[in-house]
Amino acid sequence: MKSASKKPDTAALKAELVAKYGEAQRARIERGVEQVAGLWREEDGDLAAFVRESFIADPKILDATFDRFEHIFEQLDGHFNEMGRELRWATDIDIGPLLPVDPLLAAYDPSAHLTDDLFGSKIGFVVLLNFPLTTLAERTAHAKDYTRRQWAETRLAGRFYKRVPAEVQQEVSRAGAEADLYIAQYNVWMHHVVDGPERRRLFPKGMRLISHWNLRDELKADYADKEQGAAKQRLIVKVMERIVTQTIPAAVIDNPRVDWDPITNTVTVAPADEVEADAPARPAQAETAPEPDTRYVRLLAHFQAARKVDPYVPVAPTQIARAFEFQRELSEERVKAMLTQVLSSPLVPQVARLIEQRLGRKLEPQDLWFNGFRPGSSRSEAELDKLTRQRYPTAEAFAKDIPRILQGLGFSKERATYLAEHIRVDPSRGAGHAMQAMRRGDFPHLRTRVEKGGMNYKGYNIAVHELGHNVEQVFSLYDVDHTLLSSVPNNAFTEALAFVFQARDQELLGLGKPDAVAERERVLNDFWGTWEIAGVALVDIAVWHWLYEHPEATPAQLREATVAIAKDTWDRYYAPVLGGQGTPLLGIYSHMISYPMYLPDYPIGHFIAFQIEEQLKKKGPLGAEFERMARYGSVTPDQWMVNATGAPVSAEPLLRATEAALSR
Repeated sequence: MKSASKKPDTAALKAELVAKYGEAQRARIERGVEQVAGLWREEDGDLAAFVRESFIADPKILDATFDRFEHIFEQLDGHFNEMGRELRWATDIDIGPLLPVDPLLAAYDPSAHLTDDLFGSKIGFVVLLNFPLTTLAERTAHAKDYTRRQWAETRLAGRFYKRVPAEVQQEVSRAGAEADLYIAQYNVWMHHVVDGPERRRLFPKGMRLISHWNLRDELKADYADKEQGAAKQRLIVKVMERIVTQTIPAAVIDNPRVDWDPITNTVTVAPADEVEADAPARPAQAETAPEPDTRYVRLLAHFQAARKVDPYVPVAPTQIARAFEFQRELSEERVKAMLTQVLSSPLVPQVARLIEQRLGRKLEPQDLWFNGFRPGSSRSEAELDKLTRQRYPTAEAFAKDIPRILQGLGFSKERATYLAEHIRVDPSRGAGHAMQAMRRGDFPHLRTRVEKGGMNYKGYNIAVHELGHNVEQVFSLYDVDHTLLSSVPNNAFTEALAFVFQARDQELLGLGKPDAVAERERVLNDFWGTWEIAGVALVDIAVWHWLYEHPEATPAQLREATVAIAKDTWDRYYAPVLGGQGTPLLGIYSHMISYPMYLPDYPIGHFIAFQIEEQLKKKGPLGAEFERMARYGSVTPDQWMVNATGAPVSAEPLLRATEAALSR
């Protein structure tokens, strides 16, 4: 494996260039030479000769070079993105049974060698020599003074802050693809999750729920079931706990031919007349052997791949540092402070008392996902399923309805048509996701699960969320002034914009617009949802810190540590409110396995979404404001928020609004 060479002495070279081009170029020369020297290797050749030939002093040539790079990188990123999408098509999209070769295709990353090749060909060094590679502190300090061109230059140079060998990057991609496939196939057939000695079947035949998304959404929907809802929820909680602790029998995963009591953890062969007609081929054997820590094998593979990246990124030598300083552009300390500000808020027990009044009982662990603040949540899952299945029997039906949906959200007919023409809809093998386009001429893809008989409400709810991502992706690619600034500052922002859509899903089904009471409910719902996911995010962060402290850990040791961290976080922040001392429930989120260090983006997304909602209430209409925000592009988080709402990212607006809602 390649390693970085000792940084060469460049003082004489800098002095030579300053003498040639003048004092006016000193700052650019000194910075550019240092940036190149930091990543130059002995095998790259003569550093001084390269610098002499490649430094651009003429402003006109510099401008033309910038324009050329912007065009070329859009094409490179876009076409590699399309190739990756095609390679993963069979594992992402429900086109039938997987072929043995499909996971291998999905794990192949055609762009793995790109950055390596760009450095090897000296293209990356031309960028670093002539454009500024800034630190987060610099971007934050000068954000309000940067021109759009300067922002684009920071993103251009930012592509080359690390030099990771292709074989290492390929391992990162392989770990991600294998984890994605593992999660996409992790289904529980709920008709075969039985309760008690009488082996009651509480869930309808054919219900297949992916972990964790559908399990969580089913739990939320069960609040509308006044007779068996609580019993269903307790079963789902136990299923989740079994998954986290890896005490779930391997035989019950995606297998409707066996029945499973998660309380006693017993497995029996399902009666033939209870097995679904479209059941996949699985052994009908009452095996109780647990899943062999596969969940943590996949997480450990992410970590091991990240460790191989670490030596090549001296400015951010851990996955944790890269996630916060470069991907999120918010410091870990600031993010954790915002999370604990919500988790420890005195407003939590006040909102909890209100929930207890509505439920008429003491709160339990499942109430982490209480869904009763949401307007329309009193409707049963069956009612909502009937509505969505009738309207969306196929993914194509949802695609055809996008113009109407967007007009219902406040976009003009013209803009709704424009957006619909730029979005493609696919039936997802997993829970659903949005895949962005990265060049103009390609289109974002919306993926959501469409079960036999049509899109159920869970699939529809996810589809509306993913549509929010896709609309942002269209605006921030096709309508941004510099394609180097395409997208948004980080994942939390695209999640926030998707939340704006998702919060209106029932309104788009014709179930009524929110009134003043509903607005109060929205605030309380946002607060409770943020409180929920904030603890999950802390678990994700803490697990990665544990991994770096125990780099030789086995999957079993990682499981034990994750369970302990999840329990400790629960007992500190949640048990005083929800009970359930010692539950590992916070470790259930699938993102921990398939998307390393992604989970903190969700609570940040809630903060941002709330601030955006407040702006929409003041300005409106939603369509025009959403477009104005989304097309601003990828600048620092606070600068984006100042442009969008007039204030930086903060938990304070949500806390103030929650306090006001409680007082009303």
